[in-house]
Amino acid sequence: MQIIKLPREHMEQMIGNIQQFFELERSETIGAIAAEQLLDMMLKELAPYVYNGAINDARKAVLEKMQTLEDELYALEKPTMTKRS
Repeated sequence: MQIIKLPREHMEQMIGNIQQFFELERSETIGAIAAEQLLDMMLKELAPYVYNGAINDARKAVLEKMQTLEDELYALEKPTMTKRS
């Protein structure tokens, strides 16, 4: 799977969030390089799971739309047999 590339401004914001998390939740200070390395590792490890989840969600949505479309197509059918007395 391809490594996720994020815009630099998003990376910087997430790096700041990681540093803030460590400071608030763990009373630890980590530098920007350590936070960026952690972010890179987490993206690499989590990306396949998130991607697969998104694919499964998309698959479900498409199947639901296909079922609705199929129902609508059946509703458009015209009767082909006439009853004779």
